[in-house]
Amino acid sequence: MGNALKKVALRGEKVFLRSLNEEDLPILWKLIYGDKDPVWKKWDAPYYSLEPHTLESYRSHEHARVERLKRDEPDSRLVIIVQNKIIGTVTYYWEHKPSLWLEIGIGIYNPAFWCNGYGTEALGLWIEHLFNSLPIERVGLTTWSKNERMMHVGKKLGMKLEGRLRKCRFFEGTFYDSIRMGILREEWESRQNILSPP
Repeated sequence: MGNALKKVALRGEKVFLRSLNEEDLPILWKLIYGDKDPVWKKWDAPYYSLEPHTLESYRSHEHARVERLKRDEPDSRLVIIVQNKIIGTVTYYWEHKPSLWLEIGIGIYNPAFWCNGYGTEALGLWIEHLFNSLPIERVGLTTWSKNERMMHVGKKLGMKLEGRLRKCRFFEGTFYDSIRMGILREEWESRQNILSPP
């Protein structure tokens, strides 16, 4: 896809992450936009409406994303592959690039692949890659208090609860908290040394 962006490939025990190819776009479009009321959206910031896309507008959107990336930055979105199937994506975005404030996200669009450790491993590979590729000191993750699975994944990866904005997300008649989690480079490196002793 697009310019001379360096292709990324990260392999774990359960998942394989790689840069998007042109032929991935119809698959991702169907996963994300194929249902009018997808189950995954009920957990992934449902207080924001899902922006509708045709396949062509989605393709244009992805091409524009790649063009916006500088050649010295890693790809901002990789597909997650399990058993040779694309099941979702991992992403990063700059909350405030001048201060190197980076946030990550994940979407696993088929509920059949939830609660199997795929998301935890995918985000772990992603965090490791971003610390190795960028001069950042922290990786952040924002979710909401109803998404207990996402909070659990963050905790399993060593992220700390850094902020809780109380009752600022309103969804289906109920107020929820906005949750900010994060991990510092030294915390991640210390954790990796514990998990992989010499």
